[in-house]
Amino acid sequence: MRVDEVTTRKIDAPAPVLGVVPAGQYRIKVRALQQDDPSAPVAVLAPAMGVPAGYYRRFVAELHRLGMTVVSYDVRGQGENKPRAQRGVHFGYQDFVNDLDAVLDLVESVFPRAPRFVLGHSLGGQIALLHTAANPGRIQGAALIATGSVWYRGYPGLAKYYYSLLGTQTIALASTLLGYWPGYVFGGRQATGLMRDWARQARTGRWRLTGSDLDYDAALAEVTTPLLTVTVDNDELAPTSAMDDLVKHSTRADRTSRHYTADDAGGPVDHFQWTRSSAEMAAWIEEWMNDVLGR
Repeated sequence: MRVDEVTTRKIDAPAPVLGVVPAGQYRIKVRALQQDDPSAPVAVLAPAMGVPAGYYRRFVAELHRLGMTVVSYDVRGQGENKPRAQRGVHFGYQDFVNDLDAVLDLVESVFPRAPRFVLGHSLGGQIALLHTAANPGRIQGAALIATGSVWYRGYPGLAKYYYSLLGTQTIALASTLLGYWPGYVFGGRQATGLMRDWARQARTGRWRLTGSDLDYDAALAEVTTPLLTVTVDNDELAPTSAMDDLVKHSTRADRTSRHYTADDAGGPVDHFQWTRSSAEMAAWIEEWMNDVLGR
C-alpha cells in the first residue's frame, strides 16, 4: 500500500497501538503511524487540555506524509483514558510531565536509532517545554504550537484580567470546592490538581508543580534543546506575548519562531482550527527538524 493511501485511510481511523504506558490508575495507549524506516524521525504529539488525540488525525496524516513516524496519546482522563476527572481522581502538571517521559521511554525502546522530537499544542506545549527542562538531552527538539504561559501579565489589554487572572482563579476555586473541574465553558473535565497548577502559574508567573521539588524556572534557563515556536492568527488563548513569556527563561536554546496565518493554511485558523488546515504547518516542522538534524 502506498504512503498516500495509508495516510488517507488513517485520517478516519485510529493509528495502531505501539504500546501501553502505566500512569497511576491509568494505562495510556500509545499509538503510532509508523514509517517503514525505523530510523525516521519520530514526532511525539502532546495534546491540548480537553482535546482527545483523535482530534489531530489530519495533522498526524500530514506529518506522516512528510516522512515522520508520528506518536500520539491521550493524557489522563481524556479520550481513551478513563476514569474521567471526578472527586478522588488526582493528577496535575507533574504527572503529565512524567507520562510524557514514559511515552518517550517506549518510543526509544521501539525506535532506538530514530531522532525524537516532541510537538506540543496549548497545554501540551507547556508540558513539552517543562519536560525538556526537567530532562535535558532527552529529545532533539521541541515544537511549541499555539501555546504560551498563562501568566496574566503576558496577555494584552483587558484579556490579562478577564481571561488569565479572573478566569483561571475562578476555575481553580470551583475545582477545589467541587473536587474536580466539570469543564463548563473551558478545558473539558479535569482534575483539581491540574487546574490549580495552571491557575498558580497564571497568578504568579512561576512554574511550581505540585508533587515536584524541581525549580522549573531555573531549569528552563538551562534549556539548550532547539525550540520551534509557532503562534497562530486569531488565537486569543495563546497570543504572541504569551508564547514569548513561556520561553523567556530559555534564552540559551536555539529558537525558531513562525506565525501561522489563514493564507499559510489555505483556510481559517485559530487556537484549534489550524489542525484542520495543517499541511503548511507540517512542512514548517519538517524543515525545522531537518535543520536541527543538519540535513
